[in-house]
Amino acid sequence: MSNLAEALPAEQRRVRALLDAYNKIPTGAFGAAMLRNALERAERAAAAGDVVAMARSYAELKECE
Repeated sequence: MSNLAEALPAEQRRVRALLDAYNKIPTGAFGAAMLRNALERAERAAAAGDVVAMARSYAELKECE
């Protein structure tokens, strides 16, 4: 990915797939909630066009495992 406009949606897709995996784990509720919150922050940042918040969200999503 060469820029934030491409990288952030790619990370959002990756974390959504990760969220699906967490939802299948019986004890994954807390992790799933954390992932949902991170995704919501990223979606708000992108919708607002807030580049600083988008960069922060991108960094946060990159840390999700």
